[in-house]
This record gives sequence, C-alpha cells and structure tokens, in this order.
Amino acid sequence: MKAVRYSPNSQRPQLARGIRRLERDVLRMGALVEQSFRLSHQALFARNLAAAEELPRLDKKIDRFYRQIESDCTAIMTLQSPTPQDLRCLSAFMQLVRDLERIGDYAKDLAEIAIKIFPYAPHTSLPDIEVMSRHAQAMLATSLVALADFDEAGGRGLKHLDDTVDDAYDRVYQTLAQQRDVPGVVEPIVLLALAIRCLERMADHATNIGQRVAYIVTGQRS
Repeated sequence: MKAVRYSPNSQRPQLARGIRRLERDVLRMGALVEQSFRLSHQALFARNLAAAEELPRLDKKIDRFYRQIESDCTAIMTLQSPTPQDLRCLSAFMQLVRDLERIGDYAKDLAEIAIKIFPYAPHTSLPDIEVMSRHAQAMLATSLVALADFDEAGGRGLKHLDDTVDDAYDRVYQTLAQQRDVPGVVEPIVLLALAIRCLERMADHATNIGQRVAYIVTGQRS
C-alpha cells in the first residue's frame, strides 16, 4: 500500500509557509530532545556525570521552543482561518510538542537518577535497561522521521515498537521487585525502578507523536 502523506495547502502560500516554519521549529525542538535523551543515556549507563550536567541547559531551550510553538500555532489559528486539514496539523503540533517536552523532562529526570546512583556499584539489570533505553531512543527518532515526512504508515508503526519497551519494562520491574537479600541500602533498586518508568513513558510519548502524525494525514484518531 502506498504511504499517505500530508502537504500544507499550496493555494494559501502565507498559511503554507507558516505551517512549514512551524514544522521546522518542531523538528528543531525534536533534535534537542534527542540530544537530551542521548546525554541522559550516557549519564546513566556510561556514568558520565558531565553529560548529566548538560541537561538543565538543554531543558530550558526545549521549554522555550515549546512555548513559542504553542504561541505561533494559536496565532495562525486565530488570524489566518486555516482549512480543516491545516487546522488538524496545527492542533496536532500543539499536542505533540507537549509529548516532546515531556520526553525532555524525563531525560532530565534520568540524569538526576544517574547522579544519585553514581556512588553505588552497577546493578546486574543495567544491561537490560540500557537496551530498553536504546529502543526508546530509536522510537523517538522514528517518530521524528514520520513527522518530517508526514508519513502516516511510519507514524502508526510506532505502536508495535512500543510493545517491546512495555515488555522490557515488565520484565525488569519483576526482576527488581523480586530481588531478595539486598545488601545495604535499597536506594539503587528504587532509582532503577524510577529509571525504567521514565523510559517506558518516553516510549509512550514517542508513540503518541506517531499517532498524531497519522491524525494530521488522515483525520482519524486510532
């Protein structure tokens, strides 16, 4: 089946330019969120605390993009009378930048977890959690490619990838919850439980972005 794609209304050049500019800003925001995710990964799994220290600065940039994009979408909706399809695009942009902003927040949370867990010896579950993190990062990248191409099929495909992260979350959580005879403090186990929850939610938000791309193109919510 041929992939379905969306293109802004070429008969309204000013409106089309505005939507294309918004799309570029959303993708720039997405690139910052990807960078934040990579840095949080390095902080947690490579024990790179310098990477963790970069997250607050990036998070402020992400938040600025979030506020600006919401404002620009509202201005276009109010002043330019967009067509129903373009209105879908604008409303979906406003929703998916919230998803991106939340992924950025979770990346910052992971960096804080990395700092707190640094004094402890690496846990045996870390390799499985690292795989989970890489998979969630790949999902974010895939969602942004789907957005860049306005690719319905690519957007909807994220739901199947999310099942892998959900399964990994359940598996690692059970391992952590059933651990017995823990020597010393339990803080590392609690921190890792929080980390896998962050990763599971990050994957959920990447899935949401894919669903919103599909909605832009088709007008149908899954």
